[in-house]
Amino acid sequence: MQEFKGVLFDMDGVIFDSEVCVIDCWKEVAKRYGIPFIEKTAMECIGTTKSKSREIMKKEYGEDFPYDEYAQEASQIYHEKYDGGRLPMKNGVKKLLASLEERGIRIALATSTRYETAVNQLRDAGILDYFDEVVTGDFVEKSKPAPDIFLKACELIELDVKDVYVIEDSYNGVRAAHAGNMRVIMVPDLLPPDDEMESKAEVILENLEEVRQYLLYV
Repeated sequence: MQEFKGVLFDMDGVIFDSEVCVIDCWKEVAKRYGIPFIEKTAMECIGTTKSKSREIMKKEYGEDFPYDEYAQEASQIYHEKYDGGRLPMKNGVKKLLASLEERGIRIALATSTRYETAVNQLRDAGILDYFDEVVTGDFVEKSKPAPDIFLKACELIELDVKDVYVIEDSYNGVRAAHAGNMRVIMVPDLLPPDDEMESKAEVILENLEEVRQYLLYV
């Protein structure tokens, strides 16, 4: 394996077990208002920004679908349930971050989530200090699967794309990292890898402990 100098982490579905939480909140909203097929539609929004999610839902439910109103309601449910350090974290996160820090590897977050939300969640989980940079969807114009957010993260940690690994769980995240000519480790969450993911990821691993072994001991 070649040497590397940095690792870019997606957040939802990689660091936090949050994607299932988001979908459950949307299911509560859907139950209130009789929105059909919300789980399928919400799955399509995984790894995208709010604006892209709005586009996906309006395409599914029509231009008059009150996305912003429902998204605000789902967000309120989410924050009531999971703020203050209650958001479940994936197994092995702290051990992986500590091992990378010990090796002098630069670490950045690259997430479609809003900056304030991302920073608060990392801080509440006690892992914010591991990150040299936090890059969010509002830093760039184009969301994943465009590579912009990962390119911005590389710029901020002052590393070339060839020296960086990206850890992603979503199809759009893997596509974005691959489009940016970065080396991608896919750790599937809700979406199982398909042939496209097999071709675009350097490796597909089951969990973050396997990632730690792969990056630091292979």
